[in-house]
Amino acid sequence: MENQHITADPRRGERDKRVVLAQPRGFCAGVRRAIGIVERALDLHGAPVYVRKEIVHNHYIVSELEKRGARFVDSEDEVPEGALCVFSAHGVSPAVRAGAAHRGLEVIDATCPLVAKVHQEALRYARDGRIILLVGHVGHEEVEGVQGEAPEHTIVIETVEDVQRLDLPDDTPVAYLTQTTLSFDETARVVAELHRRFSDIVGPHGDDICYASQNRQNAVEELARRSDLVLVVGSRNSSNSLRMVEVAREHGCAAHLVPDVTHLDEQWLNGVTSIGVSSGASAPEILVRELVDRLAALGHDDVELQRGVPEDVVFSMPGRLADPVTGRVPRTPLADEAR
Repeated sequence: MENQHITADPRRGERDKRVVLAQPRGFCAGVRRAIGIVERALDLHGAPVYVRKEIVHNHYIVSELEKRGARFVDSEDEVPEGALCVFSAHGVSPAVRAGAAHRGLEVIDATCPLVAKVHQEALRYARDGRIILLVGHVGHEEVEGVQGEAPEHTIVIETVEDVQRLDLPDDTPVAYLTQTTLSFDETARVVAELHRRFSDIVGPHGDDICYASQNRQNAVEELARRSDLVLVVGSRNSSNSLRMVEVAREHGCAAHLVPDVTHLDEQWLNGVTSIGVSSGASAPEILVRELVDRLAALGHDDVELQRGVPEDVVFSMPGRLADPVTGRVPRTPLADEAR
């Protein structure tokens, strides 16, 4: 789609209707890797390939993979003994891995490397005897997986008020970790309260919030400053997409989540001149194209590409998925979309 972008003419009237496309947007490296793993598993092993939970949180991706023979299940217990099972990008707990091993499943792990890093940090802090305060959303798959590394030593918190309610002495040795798809600003407030509350606290050397989530939030913040309305393409169960909507609203701009073009409410456009459009890290570009085409049909046919941080991160694929002749893992169509 990038080749079709039209850069706004500075001589154009300020009230001309336009769409501003965020950059970066859409697939991150972890999502591309996870989708590609399922596609390659289908290429090499044929259907069915079982996937525990949604491989990424996007209804379109799940539907397309189902058409190719992927079968999505809620638990490893639903996978036939000895069958091939892919773990989703959000990661799993040790208990899930043990359950898969007990059933003799052939496992391919599509956990995002940035999520896997949080798992390793949890193990390290638990070995150090610290209480782990995991900043994240209760019930989210990523949080459940990380908490499962040291369930007796981990407390999940979401807000500043949760920190204030913790029934722990202020000198308790604690460590904090964060879900990778949170809002940076909200997480920073929670972490600041943790540092205020506890005298013996450590945290990760780098920010656990994923680079792609942060880049997309920054781009949406810029969109919010220059738009009357921000639309974020992403599924309703996509944490990073929901956070992008929140970021736009926190910066004073009306914003809505749009799972696909059929969810566009044309009443949102009343009195709107400039529309910012972005997409979550698990949303394919085809859904963005369909939304932009619909907006053009409704009169917002000037399209401008917002400058943003370039992303060139690539996560390597498991060697077992390599082509037996070339030794390389070829690109796959769905994961490679709009690269």
